[in-house]
Amino acid sequence: MQDGKRHLILIGFMGTGKSTVGKAVAELLQVPWRDTDLSLETEWGHSIPEYFKRYGENAFRQAETGMLAKCLAEKPAVITTGGGIVLHPGNRDLMIQNGYVIHLQADANTIIKRVKQDDPKRPLLAGNQVEKKVQELMQEREGYYDFADFTIDTTASSLQKIINEVVQYWQKQAV
Repeated sequence: MQDGKRHLILIGFMGTGKSTVGKAVAELLQVPWRDTDLSLETEWGHSIPEYFKRYGENAFRQAETGMLAKCLAEKPAVITTGGGIVLHPGNRDLMIQNGYVIHLQADANTIIKRVKQDDPKRPLLAGNQVEKKVQELMQEREGYYDFADFTIDTTASSLQKIINEVVQYWQKQAV
């Protein structure tokens, strides 16, 4: 393992499976799981959509950066992030310096299907044009995930297959 790289960090657009995969991988590897979004909600005592309403996206992005730094300062863990955490160049640098970054990706139709199932939890998708908004955000974020060490397409893969790919990648790095 390279010096300084202590964490396994999952990034990707919303609905690609970061939290589901991250939690399962952490259990399998018997290491802590930290989710930046869940950690923020716990710290605030209210949801991210509520925070967006009160303070806006810019304030959220600043809080997200602070939480990422906190998670990276703790003992080695599987860390899952919000889809937009990559928008801030400093966050990308922090992740590169402190962990092995895996990008989970999926095609737009799969993401739309997945996010519609938990739509109220997605403040950037507020309104009734989920398909259009997902397409726009995916286009805006194109290239932002390219710094990852490894990419896994979750479109047609089973959860177990994705978990296995993540664990195999991690084990190769830990040698």
